[in-house]
Amino acid sequence: MKQISVLVVDPVGLHARPATVAVSAASRFKCDVKVAFKGRSVNMKSIMGVMSLGIPTQSEVTISCEGDDEEDAIRTIEDVLRTQKVIK
Repeated sequence: MKQISVLVVDPVGLHARPATVAVSAASRFKCDVKVAFKGRSVNMKSIMGVMSLGIPTQSEVTISCEGDDEEDAIRTIEDVLRTQKVIK
């Protein structure tokens, strides 16, 4: 399993537009992808799951990938979120 902890820096938090981009990126991979916040973990391939976390700005989240393509998945998702200026 690969995982990273990142800080959400978008002033609105992990809102709908970047969440949709992240879910789309996660969905391209076969491995299990989870995002965790405040003790809750959800499938990052589910927009409803990600949005249900209500992640505000200045929050630390953990993204984890487990499976055959976990290395590529974690790197791609991190790159997408950095490009969207959602995480630092």
